[in-house]
Amino acid sequence: MPQSDYIGRFAPSPSGELHFGSLIAALGSYLQARANKGIWRVRIEDIDPPREVPGAAETILRQLEHYGLHWDGEVLWQSQRHDAYRERLTWLYEQKRSYYCTCTRARIQSTGGVYDGHCRTQHRGPENAAIRLWQHYPVTHFHDRLLGEIQADTRLAHEDFIIHRRDGLFAYNLAVVVDDHFQGVTEIVRGADLIEPTVRQISLYHHFGWTPPHYIHLPLALNDQGNKLSKQNHAPALPNSDPRPVLIDALRFLNQNVTTEWQDLDVDELLNKAVENWALLAVPKIQHSQMRLAEL
Repeated sequence: MPQSDYIGRFAPSPSGELHFGSLIAALGSYLQARANKGIWRVRIEDIDPPREVPGAAETILRQLEHYGLHWDGEVLWQSQRHDAYRERLTWLYEQKRSYYCTCTRARIQSTGGVYDGHCRTQHRGPENAAIRLWQHYPVTHFHDRLLGEIQADTRLAHEDFIIHRRDGLFAYNLAVVVDDHFQGVTEIVRGADLIEPTVRQISLYHHFGWTPPHYIHLPLALNDQGNKLSKQNHAPALPNSDPRPVLIDALRFLNQNVTTEWQDLDVDELLNKAVENWALLAVPKIQHSQMRLAEL
């Protein structure tokens, strides 16, 4: 049973099966939560139907169980959280902290690639418009518990970013902040590819008057071409065979002290050993991930 106030989470999108890179994020999040005697939650971020693969969410949950990564409580599905997102959008609009925007990508590119607040005072209506946050609390840096101080691109930090898309879908940054707050998440452990949106998410916390969680960004596994393993790059799915060799590879990728006798343990015993010996500060501090895996 959890013995602390720590709450972590793993929040995959169902755009395909989990691969080795996904396992790194899930395992690092799981170990950090369990080592802190905390709760580890799973959330399915299914708010972008055009990118989702039918059946992928259920497959992801089966993969987590197969690899011994058992979560606490019920799975939260973002597709069932639309009312909560709408409530927050309404609040921001009523507080004059958001506005409708009809600017095209072409216009934004023509002005240097960063949105210039053009629609802020144009009093646009909702038809064929996105909703942008009116940036009152720009965040230019944050502390990462693994990487130290992270500096953001100042222009992007001050940008009025989209929180509801023109096509009617809720933006990732809005949904993730609303749900992390709802689930009481105290620390987010995820891949270094999500460093950039962190300052926007912290900014949203400030707009809502909420306390942001702590952050840890883990190194990414790269393929032989130097690209991060991802569903878009057709990274192979985690094998359905014995999970122990893959778990040991993931632990070694995270630079954990894995001994030879761990190979003879069952999955639960292996993960218990990993929790007991978890050393966050041993994880490679590579912000934009120069690490490669020889065979994937």
